[in-house]
Amino acid sequence: MIVTVTLNPALDKTMEIDDFNLEKINREKRSRVDAGGKGINVSKVIKSLGGESLATGFIAGNAGNFIKQQLDSFGIQNNFVITQGETRTNLKVVDLKNKTYTDINENGPFISEEELFNAEKKVQDSINEESVLVLSGSIPKNLSNKVYFNMITKAKEKGAKVIIDADGDLLKESIKAGPYLVKPNIDELERLYGVKLNTTDEVIECAKKLFDFGVELVVVSLGGDGSIFITREKTLIVEPIKVDVKSTVGAGDSMVAALALSLDKNYPFDEVVRLSVAAGTAAVMMEGTQAPEYEDIIRISKEVEYKYI
Repeated sequence: MIVTVTLNPALDKTMEIDDFNLEKINREKRSRVDAGGKGINVSKVIKSLGGESLATGFIAGNAGNFIKQQLDSFGIQNNFVITQGETRTNLKVVDLKNKTYTDINENGPFISEEELFNAEKKVQDSINEESVLVLSGSIPKNLSNKVYFNMITKAKEKGAKVIIDADGDLLKESIKAGPYLVKPNIDELERLYGVKLNTTDEVIECAKKLFDFGVELVVVSLGGDGSIFITREKTLIVEPIKVDVKSTVGAGDSMVAALALSLDKNYPFDEVVRLSVAAGTAAVMMEGTQAPEYEDIIRISKEVEYKYI
């Protein structure tokens, strides 16, 4: 069973504008609202791939009700802790003319110690030695950066494999618990180690430092420049695939979803690479934070090109 944790979910409102201008009135061309938050996005893509997951975390207020109702309508299992306040709304502005993608994210409600305890218990009750646990995204402002560290530690005690997709101090604390897989993008990797990575060799050498914490697989996404998959035994570089980009939001989450499904199904390494790269690529072809279409993922997976070094 795959369990996704979203401690700071959101309603993602995406607005498309033909030519966005600062300090002027801008009229939308199209808009849509999706249940969002990185873990929730992961669950949506797992469903699109034909897999099953349990989505958990915190939801609150009318926005939280919308998220639950949408997940229910998709047939995605969910078991959230209901909290006080209101789940945040994140605005995604897509400038169609200039091909820019701007996020304006709210902070979200505070979480009490009791609510956090209940969420941690839900996670622990849902996993076992055959589980894949996905911890991704930001956390409520009042929670400690050790919150993922604690979840990873307890999950490993039960034999579960943990994927972490986070940033900044939250990622820095999380890796100390030795998750199975870490998926930073290049900016997150640079922030983690406080360096500027100018070459592929520098990215690889920096990523390999994560093995010192017990990590088994590192996947570094390079945006439009492809991605790098690194284990203790091998390193693989994936070439970028050119597609019509409609939104970059959720591309990393789609990659994480395919990685989680691949671990859950024990896919061969080459298939892990093809499926996860294809899922991330297909995601940018979608408006908002919709899950990419299964047919697009499978088609693109046949176009994935990579080399071992």
